[in-house]
Amino acid sequence: MKNLFKVSKLILLVITTVMFVSCHNRSSRNKSSLTGWNSKDKAAGGFSSSENYKGQQAPPGMVLIEGGTFTMGEVQDDVMFDWNTTPVKQQVRSFYMDETEVTNAEYLFYLQWMEKVFPPSDPNYKEIYLSALPDTLVWRDVLGNNELLTENYLRHPAYADYPVVGVSWLQANQYCKWRSDRVNEKLLMKKGVLNPLFEMDSLKVEGKDHFTTDTYLANPYLLFEGDSSIYNKGLRSNKKRKKGESRPSRGSFTGRQVKVSDGILAPKFRLPTEAEWEYAAKAIVENREYNDIKGRKKYAWNSKYTRNKSRRYRGDQLANFKQGKGDYSGVPGWSSDGGDITMKVKSYKPNAFGLYDMSGNVAEWVADVYRPIVDNDANDFNYFRGNIFTKKMIDAEGKVVIVDDNSVEYDTLDNGKLVPKALPGDVKYIPITKRDAYMRNNYEKAYNVDARDGDLASTKLYNKNEDELDKKPRMYNSPENPRAIGESGLMMQQYDTKKRTTLISNETRVYKGGSWRDREYWLDPAQRRYLPEYMSTNYIGFRCATDRLGPMTYKRRKPTTTKIRY
Repeated sequence: MKNLFKVSKLILLVITTVMFVSCHNRSSRNKSSLTGWNSKDKAAGGFSSSENYKGQQAPPGMVLIEGGTFTMGEVQDDVMFDWNTTPVKQQVRSFYMDETEVTNAEYLFYLQWMEKVFPPSDPNYKEIYLSALPDTLVWRDVLGNNELLTENYLRHPAYADYPVVGVSWLQANQYCKWRSDRVNEKLLMKKGVLNPLFEMDSLKVEGKDHFTTDTYLANPYLLFEGDSSIYNKGLRSNKKRKKGESRPSRGSFTGRQVKVSDGILAPKFRLPTEAEWEYAAKAIVENREYNDIKGRKKYAWNSKYTRNKSRRYRGDQLANFKQGKGDYSGVPGWSSDGGDITMKVKSYKPNAFGLYDMSGNVAEWVADVYRPIVDNDANDFNYFRGNIFTKKMIDAEGKVVIVDDNSVEYDTLDNGKLVPKALPGDVKYIPITKRDAYMRNNYEKAYNVDARDGDLASTKLYNKNEDELDKKPRMYNSPENPRAIGESGLMMQQYDTKKRTTLISNETRVYKGGSWRDREYWLDPAQRRYLPEYMSTNYIGFRCATDRLGPMTYKRRKPTTTKIRY
């Protein structure tokens, strides 16, 4: 009996200790160690606390690419003599990346949403929906019989899990932006902040009346003309309900809006930069010997050959690519790569990061503007060329400007197609001004696409002011299509008849990786090619990326302390 009594006392003591430590930890978490104030105290302003933040989770369909240093470019034989892949050492930050290219099925979901929210039958939205459609005519060949692919590749279920093609760089970027809003919309629904918008009879999700992350963060009441029925609730308020006070009705916006500081909303999706894409494709994490860090890994897999060496699959190709003149798949009865055009994603094993088809199948758009060199002298940390710094447009009343259904502005591309600058419901962004960049030591202006390589400071006219020049100087003598507008109000289709020496411009974008119609040489992740951002082909697709927040990796390192002896 005595032993039982002792055990009971011990258990009670343990429970009391645990409760005390738990309360103490909870109290210390809510308290600022630098001020002594409790962050949830009403007297302190009731600021939000990040105590419930569990860390960033990998977005659906993405894997973590742990950052590090690598040699960008190649040290293999440059048989093309392009001299545009000179090895440079670069540091890449951790990020998330799609494990496969965006498929036809995923892109069709995007088109269905666009068709529902911006019905092409409405004259206000017709060009919006058309601007999102892939160019299915990329499969046509004047000396080929490919009409079957023109009519079926995008929409037939037989190709649902094949990578989408016929998508320009501009269209790929628009998809990434749309995906950002859909992911955050779903996250807020899971948290109970938003009601299922498409299931509400009282709402019509059309035109500017749809969810966008930037608009929600700017002001939740700018969505759906301030209709609070879209909200189930806000984040739980610190204010306690008084005794006898009724609970707020469902549909009223209680609590407060979700903010960036809550750690709930996902970072924006985007195209990976060229450095990120090449780093992810090389995946030197599986072979960190000195030579491989120097950039000698030739393919996405850990081998210098394209054929499988295992007993079961000996001789089969490790990627989908063109093996020779008129040979896209091998002889009948033994297809060495399994496909004559593109193939279903995940048909081959992933690389060491868990990414599929980083060599072969389709090449992929990346974010960068093309230049023949990577300017390592300018920046060796998360290198990217193509920055245009913007800010939210604020009206005379100090309010954020939202694009209205009747105020959509369009750009006319060089190929005559119209694309919206921003969709209805989006926050309107404008380039920063010189005043915004006044006396900054990291940037001076909004447009930095041609920084150090084509801007005024890079030319012999460096001593002239931009105001003194009739036309902005260009380093590259690329074609410029005349911008004459015809009687129809559309741009007249004309060609530049002047003598030109290059196709490189501020609108040419890099694409990486070999494709089903490329020879083995282009499978090397270091290889780089370019195309105008408004053009598309039957061999270029894309995948999205997003930033990793917080620590580089999931691996936890114990903090080290140094003892000081006196």
